[in-house]
Amino acid sequence: MNRAVLPLLLWAALGCGLGAQDRPAPAIAAPDLGPAVCEADLDAPVAKVWAVFTTDEGFKRLGVAKARIEFRVGGKMLSHYDPAGVLGDDGTIENTIMAYEPQRMVAFRVSRPPKGFPFPNAWQEVWSVVTLTDLGGGRCHLRLAQMGYTAGEESQRMRGFFMKGNAWVLEHLRKGFAQP
Repeated sequence: MNRAVLPLLLWAALGCGLGAQDRPAPAIAAPDLGPAVCEADLDAPVAKVWAVFTTDEGFKRLGVAKARIEFRVGGKMLSHYDPAGVLGDDGTIENTIMAYEPQRMVAFRVSRPPKGFPFPNAWQEVWSVVTLTDLGGGRCHLRLAQMGYTAGEESQRMRGFFMKGNAWVLEHLRKGFAQP
């Protein structure tokens, strides 16, 4: 290949060739302000799934190493992913229960993230609602919706973080309840 042609090919390949000024700019996605929703059908009755969000041992089914649940409005849900961690230390995630309807819905929000949480402000605006629906036959539908995301860049990055993380948690829970 002629060496004089190579720079022109690279220039064109990078979108800098003739007519580049006529191409539209790439579209920028609008921020998603709706609920961030993850859902799963589980091979477990509502009562067993309800225990996941209301008991210490149940909460561990979500993939945390340690948990302590004070199940009441205003009660704390403490969890830790590090088996060597101590509940209440800097690595503890603290949620506060906002409301619940027994065996149907629980709403909570982060009241203290773990040290080093990469979204230092956005967490303060977001809350979560877990809804359980009896599918019959010992099966349950779980819907986890997070609300309060804003158009801010940090909030949108946190939304992506939790969409990925919540999908992992529900898949972990689904597999844990799967029939052998």
